[in-house]
Amino acid sequence: MSDEKAGQPGTARKHTALPKAQILIEALPWLRRHNGKVVVIKFGGNAMIDEDLKAAFAQDVVFLHQAGLKPVVVHGGGPQINAQLDKQGLVSEFKAGLRVTTPEAMDVVRMVLAGQVQRELVGLLNQHGPLAVGMTGEDARTITATKHSPEIDGEIIDIGRVGEITDVDTGAIEALLADGRIPVISSIARSADDHHVYNVNADTAAAALAASLGAETLMVLTDVEGLYADWPHSDEVISRLTVGELEKLLPELSSGMVPKMEGCLHAVRGGVGTARVLDGRIPHSILLEIFTDSGIGTMVVPDQQPGGAA
Repeated sequence: MSDEKAGQPGTARKHTALPKAQILIEALPWLRRHNGKVVVIKFGGNAMIDEDLKAAFAQDVVFLHQAGLKPVVVHGGGPQINAQLDKQGLVSEFKAGLRVTTPEAMDVVRMVLAGQVQRELVGLLNQHGPLAVGMTGEDARTITATKHSPEIDGEIIDIGRVGEITDVDTGAIEALLADGRIPVISSIARSADDHHVYNVNADTAAAALAASLGAETLMVLTDVEGLYADWPHSDEVISRLTVGELEKLLPELSSGMVPKMEGCLHAVRGGVGTARVLDGRIPHSILLEIFTDSGIGTMVVPDQQPGGAA
């Protein structure tokens, strides 16, 4: 009788721990699949300004690193840039989904991205060890750009120091990855033709880097659940779509989603296995997406090839 009673607490503890074991086992095939692969993560949205979400994001990235993946973080800093522009009495204006960037605004963008947002993110990651190294697209000419002049209603417009990526050199990033580091990259580029520094959309920069690095996946954090099937008439999220299906939807998307989905399109066309748009308002959304059977958000995959292979 005493033996039976003595065994009861141990049995209860095993039952309590069992769900944790099941979660780990569910992650096993995904750990095996992604081991050693590059994962590019675009950090943005509410996850950048909520302290708990920032901490959860850093934990997720370090978990990926410790699990054998090679995370590369690319970030913008919209909310922080807006706040600093307001403080300096400079107007925030957007056209074609992109920030109009005067020379004065570019100084603020550069200061905020490289001197504030990046430093904070590197600090959060390095609470878990000597892992993160911050850089911008200017460093080692990682991202080169030319002036971007979008067309709206048939008219070419000037949006200032906004860059269109012309070249990516991943040498410095690959060296950091080989050294076991986590690169954290601010979306700023040096121009090859006029020697200016350009503000590059962070979604676009992340996609270009993912393609050039031959990444397994691109993950874009945002403030919505994913791509909606019929917004604003429905909040049903499209969980998976092909490059061809996304191309057809692009003209109907809101301006804020266009750079994100164009980035996903560019990445998958460039050889990235999958591109995913995730709700960064959900703590640990990265782990939920990459290590569970259900996943969250919207995933873009290549078109089916003849013979059924994607």
